[in-house]
Amino acid sequence: MKQVTIYTDGACSGNPGPGGWGAILMFKDKKLEISGYEAHTTNNRMELMAPIQALARLKEPCEVSVYSDSAYLVNAFQKHWLDSWQRRNWIKSDKKPVENQDLWQELLKFTAVHSIHWIKVKGHADNPCNNRCDELATGEIKQHHIRI
Repeated sequence: MKQVTIYTDGACSGNPGPGGWGAILMFKDKKLEISGYEAHTTNNRMELMAPIQALARLKEPCEVSVYSDSAYLVNAFQKHWLDSWQRRNWIKSDKKPVENQDLWQELLKFTAVHSIHWIKVKGHADNPCNNRCDELATGEIKQHHIRI
């Protein structure tokens, strides 16, 4: 199975507000940077959109290491929140509906195809790939968002 490394980040100007996401996919000596923008979104949605868009680029089942500074994203997998949410019909322990169900379900589809390891990295620190993803995400907001 091919081993792929993905770094992701999401950003939002205001929450909600205009948002961007960025990702870097690495396979052997190849590197692909991708990014996108949404006019009205939340930071958490952008944190989830980045790995969705990156994983969608994979053409065959892979062993993937996804690095993110989002505790929301990584903990949902590492701490098995998603398992609990699904068992409870997408209701959290506080009896409120799980937010971003559509994006979580997209991510779950990828976990059925790929072997994915979710790894938390410290944001805005000394990780060049995480910092580059942040630049991609915030760059999308700056490029699209015009203040009046």
